[in-house]
Amino acid sequence: MATFNIQSSQKLDIFKNLYKQNQFIDLPHWYSPDTGIYNSKQSPINLPSNPFVDVVSHIFSHKHNGKTSFIDSSTGYSMSYDELQPLVKSMACGLHHQMGISKGDVVLLLLPNSIHFHIVFLGVLYLGGVVTTMNPLSTISEVKKQTTNCNVSLAFTLSTRVQELSTLGIVSIAVPENANFDTNMVDFLPFSQLISSNNNSLPTRTISQDDTAAILYSSGTTGASKGVVLTHKNLISGVELFVRFEASQYGDNNEDNTYLAVIPMFHIYGLTLFTLGILTLGSTIVVMNKFDHNEMVRAISQYGVTHFPAVPPLLKALTKVGKNVHRGQLKSLKQVSSGAAPLSTKSIEEFVQTFPNVDFIQGYGLSESTAVGTRGFNTKEIRNYTSVGLLAPNMQAKVVDNVSGLCSSPGTIGELWLRGPGIMKEYLKNVEASCSTIDKDGWLHTGDIVYFDRQGYLYVVDRVKDVIKYKGFQIAPADLEDVLVSHPDIDDAAVIGRMDEEAGEVPMAFVVKKPKAKITQYDVIDFVAKQVAPYKKVKKVQFVNSIPKSAAGKILRRELKYTFSSRL
Repeated sequence: MATFNIQSSQKLDIFKNLYKQNQFIDLPHWYSPDTGIYNSKQSPINLPSNPFVDVVSHIFSHKHNGKTSFIDSSTGYSMSYDELQPLVKSMACGLHHQMGISKGDVVLLLLPNSIHFHIVFLGVLYLGGVVTTMNPLSTISEVKKQTTNCNVSLAFTLSTRVQELSTLGIVSIAVPENANFDTNMVDFLPFSQLISSNNNSLPTRTISQDDTAAILYSSGTTGASKGVVLTHKNLISGVELFVRFEASQYGDNNEDNTYLAVIPMFHIYGLTLFTLGILTLGSTIVVMNKFDHNEMVRAISQYGVTHFPAVPPLLKALTKVGKNVHRGQLKSLKQVSSGAAPLSTKSIEEFVQTFPNVDFIQGYGLSESTAVGTRGFNTKEIRNYTSVGLLAPNMQAKVVDNVSGLCSSPGTIGELWLRGPGIMKEYLKNVEASCSTIDKDGWLHTGDIVYFDRQGYLYVVDRVKDVIKYKGFQIAPADLEDVLVSHPDIDDAAVIGRMDEEAGEVPMAFVVKKPKAKITQYDVIDFVAKQVAPYKKVKKVQFVNSIPKSAAGKILRRELKYTFSSRL
């Protein structure tokens, strides 16, 4: 999710002028003043009409001439497209016959990026199971909370965490980090047996497009993390309306493209791209299991990477590297895209100046929309770097004034609502949150403040959702607040995202001490750090007398952000 940064004092004047400019101009044909609906300017795409199609079968139904599917950046080990499908089927068979996994069972992937991530993910879905993913740095208490919520039956994780998960009563399979591993190693024997199963012994499958395929966790527009329930239809929509549609705009030479997979595959952005969509194109995916500046440069140079999907911190790192290394090492790059978090105008300008011959685009999507939303597209005539792009095919939008509830026309701001085949089924076991996020007419209320210009380009102005974007990861403030108030010396607490040039945002806590408590900000930071994943650590603490709240008891984070920024 991307935006551009302008001073708050400038925003009102800008949008007043936009409104005046549009008042007396004929509205574009893709916007209906009667319904307030923005329709995609793109031609509709036909999605599978057969109700009994699973996303894995759909992926492999796309024929192409691609040779290499994956390359492990650290070892150079590669896997051909011919090898991939048999391994996926073997995994599905092994899960059923050896581990007793059946349709509807939930399997946890607590893994970093790897070639094996794809094989496990697709194998579970091909069987009819359901995957839930987590950051491999998650603490055991975080794992317990999520696995209990979605009733996990089996986990795939690193060998160093198998014993830890067993304390939660979860049977776990150790997955090797490198693709070229010793199959005789005791730790990895169960995994080896799964991928070497007889791939013709799969039971008869009946999987509906409406069946649940994945449960990803997101804070949504408010509150603690919730399970985003995505169906096979949702994932197919992500493949077709996001990945394949974007690729179609640039021609049909997909087999010649090589993508660098650094963004996490456990997040909807990386999941839709690398674990699903790109496999239908025949492109090659170079997999990095963790980010390193030098490794990034080496991978781009050695494997001829042409496409680099990124998040703002990665884009900034690439810009910095681009200023200091020999341009020949990065000459293969054709396109860099950014999403999942805000990106400043300054960062965009620096990148474009550093890489003038590389196509740069932004995109917008959410876990709740299966990453389907908008995508940028540049031509020789139009280069729009600050917008997050045009509405994807088959998608509709509304821009709704938060005060009046009325729909806004092009050039005026409001909350973005989305509707289309990528919209999630529901939040798991949370009827109230589901109903408040998706209304009776199927509109997803994103919580983001936006406007469309007269050419149909979307600009994200502000976010009102309770979420912190740290290096592309989503952090739910409510989750950190639960940890904070569990401290015996803390009476109340609130968490906001503090702007940070490198990370995007970092968590900042406002804490109300209990009477006579003597804790310091370092005590608070240390207390939280012991209970959450490293990327969720609170970076700054400010003690206050009270937390501002609405009459309904909701924390007024905007007021806290204003109070903090006014003191700088």
